Formats: sequence, structure tokens, C-alpha cells
Amino acid sequence: MKQQMLDSMDIERERGITIKAQTVRLQYTARDGSVYQLNLVDTPGHVDFSYEVSRSLAACEGSLLVVDASQGVEAQTLAHAHRAIEAGHEILPVLNKIDLPAAEPNRILQQMEDVLGLDVSHALLVSAKTGLGIDKVLEAIVGCLPPPLGEREASLKALLIDSWYDTYLGVVILIRIKDGVLRKGQRIHMMATHATYLVDRIGYFIPKMMMGEALMPGDIGYITAGIKKVADCRIGDTLTDGHSPTTTALPSPQIQSPVVFCALFPTDSSCYTLLRDSLAKLSLNDASFTYRPESSAALGSGFRCGFLGLLHMEIIQERLEREFHVDLITTAPSVAYLVHRTNGTLQELHNPIDMPDRSQISYLEEPWVLATIWVPDTYLGAVLTLCTESRGQQRDLTYNSGRALMVYKLPLNEVVFDFHDRLQSLSRGYASFNYEMAEYAASELVRITILVNGESVDALAFIAHRGTAEDRGRQICERLKELIPRHLFKIPIQAAIGGQVIARQTIPALRKDVTAKCYGGDITRKRKLLNKQREGKKKMQQFGKVRIPQSVFIKALRLGRD
Repeated sequence: MKQQMLDSMDIERERGITIKAQTVRLQYTARDGSVYQLNLVDTPGHVDFSYEVSRSLAACEGSLLVVDASQGVEAQTLAHAHRAIEAGHEILPVLNKIDLPAAEPNRILQQMEDVLGLDVSHALLVSAKTGLGIDKVLEAIVGCLPPPLGEREASLKALLIDSWYDTYLGVVILIRIKDGVLRKGQRIHMMATHATYLVDRIGYFIPKMMMGEALMPGDIGYITAGIKKVADCRIGDTLTDGHSPTTTALPSPQIQSPVVFCALFPTDSSCYTLLRDSLAKLSLNDASFTYRPESSAALGSGFRCGFLGLLHMEIIQERLEREFHVDLITTAPSVAYLVHRTNGTLQELHNPIDMPDRSQISYLEEPWVLATIWVPDTYLGAVLTLCTESRGQQRDLTYNSGRALMVYKLPLNEVVFDFHDRLQSLSRGYASFNYEMAEYAASELVRITILVNGESVDALAFIAHRGTAEDRGRQICERLKELIPRHLFKIPIQAAIGGQVIARQTIPALRKDVTAKCYGGDITRKRKLLNKQREGKKKMQQFGKVRIPQSVFIKALRLGRD
């Protein structure tokens, strides 16, 4: 037994967040004596894991919208509620944590009705911690949410909603049966990849894995079929019977495009194959990130990866290090820009190093997002200032029950670095933040190159707006001065736009006391030794190589705003 039963990963328990959606099958005896089988899915709430939510919505008929009785509606609540409505779900409002002294159920219920437009007359007041009202939730699921509508006699039609790699079982697939029956030993056909396999193991979660003989319409369970090729398992694919397949595939949840990109390199070049295999296995479990090979003169061979956000990037990196034991170097996160060249062609730019010469660029476009921010009135002024500093454009501002709902158009480049951290710091953790892609717009962007001892460090290059380029360059130089260990020679750190240096810091040299053994004699003896040392340091600076620890790359990118 653990504190968080469904948060199976160490990262989830340490950070107190849900990363992966988890399924549970329950047998519930209702008040009228009938026994019901409930298939429940616990989903993440953070915007970076919204793809998990969309897959879960595609697999279910109804949703429990759980809102904190003290915090109220948050930006993520608003986004997920709209997704559930678009998916045609019956929504059951649940107000949790009513046992807390700060709980204000009446105010929050009114807020849910005003902001979300939901009928809260049948909302449930519960406390998951004490168990108060939980029996009413289970009874409401049976009474209010629609049952699955599937036909046993129809051709097999199942939605592939998740997959992961098990050391002993191989590829494990999580599916939702829409029509037909899936049995052990049955031949299945995947409609998108045209792969055919024989089911050798079938079961469900209670929440531990429990083997069974068959899955019926409405069931969510897992299967193994000796799948060797990772590419055969595509999230959102339709599984059907190998002998009598269906003709129409199920609607697949829309795959979201990555918005944040960075490169991952192994610290040891011999671990490249291990990193490649680890990414392939991890992509089974998280289909929302992409990767492709990339090489760097300074860092060797690696992969350019795309993520749904900065937290998503951190989680993937941690999972690679913990689950697959790969030591990584991570480059600066960036977003995808559109480069309109003078010859009329369009280039999508993921890596700042690939940015063409200014003479070949007609103009650049950067992605903008529509951000929704919920914040208490007390912190509204500070948050408005933050949005203005981040080049934001206000779209809407409304008030409800002592909280302000702000809608801002923000450049994604400003959001992915540290916007969320600064927002939480300014609001003391009371603000909530959610965003969705809006459009690409022309902007004055420049590439900032970081030079350490005169050599360009590809991993630290980034693209910024010209108005903030000098500040960012100065901040990263100051941070690198603190992080890079001192050597026996001076190390200049420079930030440059093209050939123009916009910021500089110098790491002083470690000094050995070469005059320690001079106990007497003329001062010229000491000067001779000091001059010899000075010449040696100049020569060392010319030919010496600066070793930058891998931890420096990650810490330096927070831009000194901790």
C-alpha cells in the first residue's frame, strides 16, 4: 500500500502530480442490489499532459469534474471541461475537500455555474480524504452517467488508448472494447499499421494486473501479443478481428503537435544505441513526444525531441535517466519558428543552429498562444505586469467571486522558459495557467550564440526577440560564470548576435602561489617567476580546453530568475 495508489511512478509521488492516466475496474453493488462493473480512468490535469486527457475522453462515456472546494475553478479545469463537452460527455460535478476549514462550497458551486455553464443542482459534495460522500459518487455514476453502447455479436472494434514496454511481457497494449468480444488466443488486426498478431495474454487492472479470458463491450483492459516492432503500436489505432475485420475504423483522438523542442545527447557517445532504444520504448508509453536523429560538433550524436511543454520535457528526461539509466545532456529548449526565405521558400526551424544567414531571410514568424489565467484579485497587478513584460496582448478580463479571469495572447517563446514559475512566484501559488496554440505571427527575432573561451557552444544557442535579447544574453553569461568551474586560465564568456558581442563575463583563473618557496633574495626573483606564470597562462588560454559539466547546461537555461 502506498499514499497515492494509482501514481505508480516515483516522479509522480515526488512531485505530487499525475503524469500517466491509470485505469481501474470496480465491482459496485448499488442500493437496489444490482451489481455494476465500473471502468474508471484517472487522468492528469496539467496542460502538458492534455493528450492523455483526450485519449481518456475518447475511451469513456462520462466524466467526473472534480473541483477543489477551497481553490475553485482553475484554468486547467476550464480547458478539460470544454474538451469533455466537445467529446459529448455527460458531466457530473464533484466538489472535493469540503472538510477543509477554508472550503467555500456555495461560492465555488456558483462559480462553476457562472464560468463553466454547468447545472450544479445535482453536484456532489465529498471529501476523498475522509471518505465523506464517496458512496453518493458511485451511486451517481450508476444513475446519471450513460452505460457503454456496444454489441457483442458485432465485429470486434477496439480503440488502442495506451501502450508500454514491459521487460518480461514485451509490448503491452491498453484497449477499450467498443463492439464485439476479444478473447485469449484470438487473431487481431491493427487497421492503421496493417499488423496482425495472436493474443497470448488478456486482463484488466483492479488496480493491479489481473489476467482474464475475454474483454466485453465497454471493458478497458490490456493485451499482449508478442509484439516485436514498436512502430506497429500506434495510439488511437483501431483493433479488429483478424478473420472477420470491420470496415470502418473508430475516430482517433487528435494527436497534438509538439510546441517545445530540445536535443538530447548521451554524456558517453557509446550510449547512443541505448538512448535510441530507450526513446523507442518510451514513445510507446507517451506518444505525444517526437524524436529524430541529430548530430552536433560539440556534443556528438543525439536526438532532436519535441514536447508539449517544458514540464513534459523535464519528465521525459527524468524518465529516461531513472527507468533506462541513460545520462543525458539537454540543450536549450526552443519553439518551432517559420523562416520565410528571400527565394520564396518556407522553412520550419526547430534548432537555432540551423537558422540561415540574415541575408537569406525575408522575415520570421513565431508561434503565439491564447493563455487563460485565473488569479485572485490581490495579485492581479503583478500578473498583469508579468504578461506585459512577456510581450502579451490582453484579450479579455472578467471578475468572478474575488478572482480574475485573464485571457492573453502571448508569444510561446516567452511562455516555455519560465513564465509559469514566475506566475506561481508572484501569486504565491494561487494562480492557474492554461494555454492553447493560436497562430504564427511575424516578429523581429535573432539568434544568440554563446561563446566560451572563444568557442561556440551549440547546446546553449537560442532564439529571442530583439527587444529582450541583450537582457537574456547578460543573464545567461552571469549564470554561466557562477556554474562553470574555474580553470588555470581566464575564461571569457560572451553572448553574440552574429559578429556583435552583446554581453560578456570573465571567470578568473585559479592562481598557484609560485613565489611560496622564495624566502629571500631580490624582488626580481619573484617577478621572474610571476612573469613566467603569466606567459604560461596566456599560452594555456590559447590552447586549453574548457570542460563544461552536463549539469551546467540544465541550470544555465533558467535565466537567473529563480
